[in-house]
Amino acid sequence: MISVVPMMSFPMTAVSIVLIVTSLALALAVLMHKGRGGGLSDLFGGGVSSSMGGVSVAERQLDRITIIVAVIWLASIIALGLMYKFGV
Repeated sequence: MISVVPMMSFPMTAVSIVLIVTSLALALAVLMHKGRGGGLSDLFGGGVSSSMGGVSVAERQLDRITIIVAVIWLASIIALGLMYKFGV
């Protein structure tokens, strides 16, 4: 019987695993952010905010981690798409 699904090579498998891990990490990082107000976070009780001004060091680190994970996630999507297109 002829298989319709192409066989995944090692690079495709590796990039797919990176994509799954970064997808989970990105979802977790986004959920860990504080609500800024005025959005869906207010609907679920995120509208209660303190009057302390400024952003904490932890929040800035979380922002950096989220951006780095998002860039890796986007690069893995593009890499996987190119691998499927060119049959690597």
